[in-house]
Amino acid sequence: MNYATLVEPLIHFLHCRTPQAWLDEAAKPENLPLLLTDHLTCELKAAQTAAWLIRKYVADTPGAETLMSWLLPYENFIYREHPDSDFIQAHRHLGKNISRHDRFPWADSLIDKMVLLIKEELHHFYQVWAIMQRRGIDYRKITASRYAKGLLREVTTHEPDTLVDKLICGAYIEARSCERFYALAPYLDPELASFYRSLLRSEARHYQDYLALAQEISPVDITARVRQIGQREAELIAGYDSELRFHSGSPRSSGTH
Repeated sequence: MNYATLVEPLIHFLHCRTPQAWLDEAAKPENLPLLLTDHLTCELKAAQTAAWLIRKYVADTPGAETLMSWLLPYENFIYREHPDSDFIQAHRHLGKNISRHDRFPWADSLIDKMVLLIKEELHHFYQVWAIMQRRGIDYRKITASRYAKGLLREVTTHEPDTLVDKLICGAYIEARSCERFYALAPYLDPELASFYRSLLRSEARHYQDYLALAQEISPVDITARVRQIGQREAELIAGYDSELRFHSGSPRSSGTH
């Protein structure tokens, strides 16, 4: 597979590449447990975001309860430190149909794209956890980076612009994840490099799905809004962070204080 061709559109979509200083820090063997732990948590957060969008805008009460039941084993593990769940069995229980109300003409499109995303992100969660187990890396709670919160501060407060902005933010988060998998893979051991490259196709599609939904839902062209949020995303990535995370900027020690 030509990975460069696969990621080329999203690299053009993003306003900056991952800084070399972040890659140098993330590639250090002693930082691998932290990076994998944050990656694990990010996979759940991505699934939660997609589930929240369905619950907030299109699912009826039974549909919302179904989505919450899908996420519960993963949330119990991450947030409540329950013993390791049977994530393979949990994944088998993920269905296709989410009951909804008929408020919006784009409801089916949102459900179809977000349900697929949820399933893929939860599968990636299990894959990361399996790698951690093979390497003897225990799960420990860590703090989140400023990235997602910083990006979501750009979201407007009136509909449908709120939803459109959230979808655009989702597109940038997924595109950045894909770009980082691609950029980091050459610095990793063969198993991890192969795993990160295996994620590229789905992550690349996720950002495109988010963008397509945003344009479908918006009554106006979203080009200018995409550019504005993209500029903020680049500022967060090009800036400095005191803690290494999967979506953090350059380590502060490597640049200007």
